[in-house]
Amino acid sequence: MPQVEACGSDLFMESGMPHIAIIGAGITGVTTAYSLLDRGYTVSLLDRHRYAAMETSFANGGQLSASNAEVWNSWSTVFKGLKWMMRRDAPLLMSPRPNWHKYSWMAEFVANIHGYRNNTVETTRMAISARKRLFEIAERENIDFDHETRGILHIYWDNPSFQHALKVNGMLVEGGLDRRSVTAEEIKAIEPTLHGNFQGGFYTPSDSTGDIHKFTYGLAKACDRRGAKFIFDANVGRIARDDGFHISYTTSDPDEPHRTIKADGIVICAGTASRQFASMLGDRVNIYPVKGYSITVYLEEERSRRAAPWVSLLDDRAKIFTSRLGEGRFRVAGTAEFNGMNRDIRDDRVRPLVDWTRTLFPDIDTRRVVSWAGLRPMMPNMMPRVGKGRQAGVFYNTGHGHLGWTLSAGTAEMIGEIISAEFQSRSALAA
Repeated sequence: MPQVEACGSDLFMESGMPHIAIIGAGITGVTTAYSLLDRGYTVSLLDRHRYAAMETSFANGGQLSASNAEVWNSWSTVFKGLKWMMRRDAPLLMSPRPNWHKYSWMAEFVANIHGYRNNTVETTRMAISARKRLFEIAERENIDFDHETRGILHIYWDNPSFQHALKVNGMLVEGGLDRRSVTAEEIKAIEPTLHGNFQGGFYTPSDSTGDIHKFTYGLAKACDRRGAKFIFDANVGRIARDDGFHISYTTSDPDEPHRTIKADGIVICAGTASRQFASMLGDRVNIYPVKGYSITVYLEEERSRRAAPWVSLLDDRAKIFTSRLGEGRFRVAGTAEFNGMNRDIRDDRVRPLVDWTRTLFPDIDTRRVVSWAGLRPMMPNMMPRVGKGRQAGVFYNTGHGHLGWTLSAGTAEMIGEIISAEFQSRSALAA
């Protein structure tokens, strides 16, 4: 028989607050746990890895970027994707292999083009609020995550791209972002190490960068200190409803491989796996895994450290962005690949990141480069799924796409408020 590790009703009796189980211990799961702990809930997190932040929250581009709030639902994105289909090194690559989920997701993506402007403005507002909350958490918990507050610089090589960026900038400013255009000369002044002849750019001084893995791992330790229970190496196979939620999972423990945890509520924060868990709970959460790549360049010599930028960059033409992670590391990331749940690291996708680094920063030594690939959990409208499920006690905080790091602390507060409202309503009815 499966071991029942925690009983929601027993924990309710002990703490006076419901027990909430969170599936997923990446950035959204851990920030959600922190938000619920702030509200007094008993919290458990389940994750299939041995540590927090081991999938998409492991080695992303590192930007905390309200300036990247533009959603992708536009005809220009569609036409670029079609143009790039035959290029293996293209910034956006779609596998032509037939797949119903991929093509149905893309149909919904196109159907959401009408929401491009409103969703971009709303995402900007969410990102600005979320950044502030994340900085407050880091200061409160004294989390060191190689945070650099030098802004983000977007660079453009030609006038048509710059003119399009002007239109996008209008939406970002409407959302409340302080972002200004800069000339080619100002680009050089902002980041002197950068090589290239640019048309112009946009600079967002309030954006910043940091190591998502270090932050999430540090916050997980803070949650642990405050009483959260982390259940690692847990592969959830079944979620049943009977006087609460019974979450059955398997572990690597040969003596007790099958276990169950009981909770009063459940929050799905499982990234690309959220679609599967939503199906178990009778919901449709149409997340598609969009693969991104990064390289971490180790700056082992003084010459490389001097040649690497401190200001975060986004090259619009190559769709590549950068973060400086302390003195000794330079993160370069980008690309979008539609190829299902495929985590393979392909040399032809990594090579453009290395070549770009060598071209724009020729004095950086790239002998020691570590490659990584992660799957962004994307909804067709590019907006995170934050809210209730069909069943009482089921909640979602997932589908953040390319802005999970940026939006996480904000959506954690949103779902915390939604959960509190539901359980307060239940208590009122019971009284």
